[in-house]
Amino acid sequence: MTYIEQIAPSLLAGAWMSIKIFLWTLIASIPLGVLVSLGLLSKFKPLRAILKFYVWVMRGTPLLLQLIFVFYGLPIIGIIFQRYDAALCAFIMNYTAYFAEIFRGGFQAIPEGQFESAKVLRLTKWQTLMHIVIPQVIKIVIPSIGNEVVNLVKDTSLVYVIGLGDLLRAGNVATARDVTLVPLVLVGVIYLAMTGVASYALRKVEQHYSKWR
Repeated sequence: MTYIEQIAPSLLAGAWMSIKIFLWTLIASIPLGVLVSLGLLSKFKPLRAILKFYVWVMRGTPLLLQLIFVFYGLPIIGIIFQRYDAALCAFIMNYTAYFAEIFRGGFQAIPEGQFESAKVLRLTKWQTLMHIVIPQVIKIVIPSIGNEVVNLVKDTSLVYVIGLGDLLRAGNVATARDVTLVPLVLVGVIYLAMTGVASYALRKVEQHYSKWR
């Protein structure tokens, strides 16, 4: 217990870094994913083609490679990010693509009759989207969103490759220094706790939208 108390501050600091990346990625990528999904469904072919290419690249290459490219590759053409900003940029771009595909499937699952009924009621496109379509889409996509959220918690460990002091890096440093697996066991426990909290929050959201059946 004495040893755990000694390494706890560094592990908690690393956990806080992981949580910040997780939260900001989620806050930014979900709204962007909705916008990109609407673009993928657009009738404007050039926009649709560009967004399809973006989604294809983001989903077709590893997030680890994207992190390395943003931090080490972009400076070659004069675009320089700090480590934390580079991590956020790569994570947001990657998860926006995944969420866009999830929301696209959700929008396409809405029956055409819903839109026709909204026209009969003389609702604007914005009112139709916000009050009729979006609540139903959220109900449809919550399970898929939940899987990506859990993956995001674990993917935050990838930022170690650009030297960011996240939870896994803090555990590795303590393990290498003290020649013991206790820090990594604690890292695993903290990750389990974070995924547990995220899963619980998602279940509450799913219950909230269960009325849309």
